[in-house]
Formats: sequence, C-alpha cells, structure tokens
Amino acid sequence: MAILGNIIKGIIDVKDSFSSEKNPVEEQQDLLKKLLTKAKNTAFGKHYDFESILESESPATAFANQVPYFDYNKINSEWWYRLQDGEEDVTWPGHPKYFALSSGTTGKESKRIPVTDEMIDAIKNTGIQQVFALSNFDFPADFFEKEIMMLGSSTELKEHNDHLEGEISGISASKIPFWFRPYYKPGEEISKIDDWDARVQRIAENAENWDIGALSGIPSWIELMLQKVIKHHNLNHIHEIWPNLQVFTSGGVAFGPYEKSFNALMGQPITIIDTYLASEGFIAFQSRPDTDAMKLVTDEGVYFEFVPFKPEYIKEDGSLVKDAPSITLKDVRLDQDYVLLMSTVSGAWRYEIGDTIMFTDVERAEIKITGRTKFFLNTVGSQLSVNKMDDAMKHLEAEFSTKIPEYTICAKRCEDDEFYHCWYIGSEDALDEQQIVESLDNFLKEANKNYKVARSKALKGVKVTLVKPSVFHEWSGANKKKGGQVKMERVMKADKFKEWESFVTEL
Repeated sequence: MAILGNIIKGIIDVKDSFSSEKNPVEEQQDLLKKLLTKAKNTAFGKHYDFESILESESPATAFANQVPYFDYNKINSEWWYRLQDGEEDVTWPGHPKYFALSSGTTGKESKRIPVTDEMIDAIKNTGIQQVFALSNFDFPADFFEKEIMMLGSSTELKEHNDHLEGEISGISASKIPFWFRPYYKPGEEISKIDDWDARVQRIAENAENWDIGALSGIPSWIELMLQKVIKHHNLNHIHEIWPNLQVFTSGGVAFGPYEKSFNALMGQPITIIDTYLASEGFIAFQSRPDTDAMKLVTDEGVYFEFVPFKPEYIKEDGSLVKDAPSITLKDVRLDQDYVLLMSTVSGAWRYEIGDTIMFTDVERAEIKITGRTKFFLNTVGSQLSVNKMDDAMKHLEAEFSTKIPEYTICAKRCEDDEFYHCWYIGSEDALDEQQIVESLDNFLKEANKNYKVARSKALKGVKVTLVKPSVFHEWSGANKKKGGQVKMERVMKADKFKEWESFVTEL
C-alpha cells in the first residue's frame, strides 16, 4: 500500500479543503504596502519618496505616478551597478547573496539579476503552493511517493566578488529543503556537474535506479534528456524504464511546438502543467486541470502592474514610452494583451520583464503568455532578439560587401524532424548561401550565449534562402500592408511562414 503517499495526499486534500478563498486584488494591495515599507529607507526608496507614497490615499496610484518604468539596462545603469561594488541598501535592504545570470538582448554580457533571501523564500513558498494545487488534479496516492526529475542549470554556483552567481533554476535547486531531497533527482552530486552532456550521461546511466513520477524543466532539454535515456537503455519509450511517470511541469518556453515530439517519447499520456518562473521571480503556475492558463502568484513577493500592449506605448527596442498608462490587477480585462511589470522583494521596481500576457479569467487572476514586447525568437531557447538579428545583418553586409534591407526568420522543424532557424535574406547580389550560413551562425554564437547553447543542443542548424528585396515588398502588397512606414515581419510563426514560403515559390 502507498502508505506515505496516502498521508501526503491526505495532507494536501485537507489543506485545500480548509484554505479560504483568497482575493488576488486585496493580496496585491497588501503586498505593495509591504514592499514599500520594507524598502522605504533604501537609496531607491528615499529617492522616490516611498514614505509619501505610503501616506497617500491611494499608494498604487502614487507609486505609478512617482516611480518611472525600468527595463534591465536602465535599472542596472542607475542602481544595480552599485551592488556589484558591494554597496548595501540600494534598491532593497542589505546586499543580495545571489545573482541570477540571464542573457541580455544587447551586448554579450549576461544580465545579473539580484536574488535576495526573501526572493528565495518566495520562490520556495510558491513551489509549495503548486504542490498543494496538485489536489485539483486528482492524482492517485502512490504518485506522491515517486521521485521528481528536475533538469535545470548546474547547482554549482560561481563565486563573484562577495556573492554567488548562477541561473535561477540552479540557485533554486541548490536551496531545496532537506525533506524534499529524497524525492529530488538527479540528486545533488549529478546536479552540480556543469557540463550539460556529462550531466545527462550520468542521468542516463542511473535512470534504472529511480522511480520517476514527474519531470520539471525546459521542454527542449527534457526532450533531449529523455532521448538519451531511451537510447542508452535501448528502449521503445520512456515508460519502459519509468512506468510511473505521470506529470511534466513545463517552463521557460512554450510547450506547444514540442507537444508532438514529446508525446512520441511516451508510452502513455501524461499531464502537462505549465509554470512561469523567471530570473526576476516565480510569476505564475497552472493550478487546475481544466485550463492551460496559469494563476498569477499574488501573495509571494511580486507586485504586478499592466500596460496595454499598443504600438503607441512601445519604443522600437521594446521598452515602454515614459507616459504609457499602467493599471493594477483590479482593472484588467479579458482578451487584452498587457506588458507585464514587476516590483519585487529582490529590489526590482516597475520592472519591464519583456513579456506580454493576456487574462483568461480575471477573478482567478489566470493568464497566458502571449509574446514579447519586441520580436523575439525563443522556440528552442536561443533567446534571439531582433537587436541581435539586426547586428548579424550588419555583420554580413560588412563581410560580404552587400546590402540587406530586408529579412525574415522562423524556427521550425524540417524534414529530418530537427529544429532549424530558417532565414530569408534580401539582397541583390549573387552571394554564396553556404558562406552566409557559416558566417551568420558563427556571429550569433559569439554574440548570444543562449544561442550558442541552443546550437549545441536543440537547435540543429541554420538554413538561408537568398531572395531579391522586392519579394518582401510584393509580400507586403499581397497582404494589404504596403506603405512607407510598414515593416516586414522579422519573426514569423510556423503557419505564417508556410504561407510566406508558398508565396515566394509562386513568384
């Protein structure tokens, strides 16, 4: 009998039955006051007079009026850079022990996002909330006795000045509570292996010793790990070695493009649960089975604001114009794209994370991620921004003495069932496509850390088709978008790209 599983399931069910209905709007109002009170004596809090905001009739309104929007470059150049010099009480009391490394969209250096003890607690508490939400999925008792494979970044954090650095998944995994460690795989020793291939090889070698009931991680890396385990043990599918696998907690990128290939590795259907964990905080998770939307975490360290995603509010680089209007959770509407803003217990204030979201249920505060504030290619985790694409075109222009006024790109599975970045590049010159492929690929590997990692794993390669620039103009005309201010879609989804390729072929 699954005695332990019944006990755990019983605790979860009882906790769920005694939990009172929470009001997300009230939780957010209370949280803003707590954040402002905690940080009012920091350099940031004094500069923007948090004391007066707290004393105002409407702290949310005063906060929006007195504190400007920040993206990473702005808050880092004005405030966070002081943390690297060891300064305390800058945007949050004390000095963070950790910094989450996250690849930036400009420059080759990774972003360094402060991660405070309060943020680690918030992420841990949100993880517990998600565990309790499993009662809504009606899993059998023995599921709660199975082990969980969490495939993230290395938990071997690097020392830098007076703090430790690593990706947020590695920081979070390094702080796993003692009671959870018996369930956590691949375990501390293997999780510290920095080389991804070596780590996955060790997982494959040990897979038969584990009884995995759940997987957690980015779909592309999980898929490759499963393929490695299947190949190492000469299996037909993963359920031959992990027969009790029932859940995949997906995060990092959209699961949709991976659904078919992922399911092909299974011997039976499993439950997919989406999560939204960023370097800046644990934002949302799917809390019930009858939706694929995620519930905003409104009571654990993150205060949210929302700016309607309209062209007049967005600069060309994807950041917000100064006077773009923001609203709070109580005023959001269904089926409207919003730019997501965060203020957190790590000292991010009115911070543009770069994502756009849409509410599918206002009362439950449930959302879906709808895109990025600028064109952004992240199907296989390459995190390739338009800024980097433009830089790559300038590089090609210089190297091949050509002009490239137009281009478009799509990440898609090709005939060999592998992901490629498929580029259409407009040039009047007779260029060698293979030389362009090699130059483009090498440049992006140097310019973007995540692209380089993706190219060694889930992203098989680059394909380039050279066409006349006039083809792009004809496409715009055929789609009734011709005009001097019209811009070609730099990034296309697979369905639109299929139409584009058919259009090019028929010309």
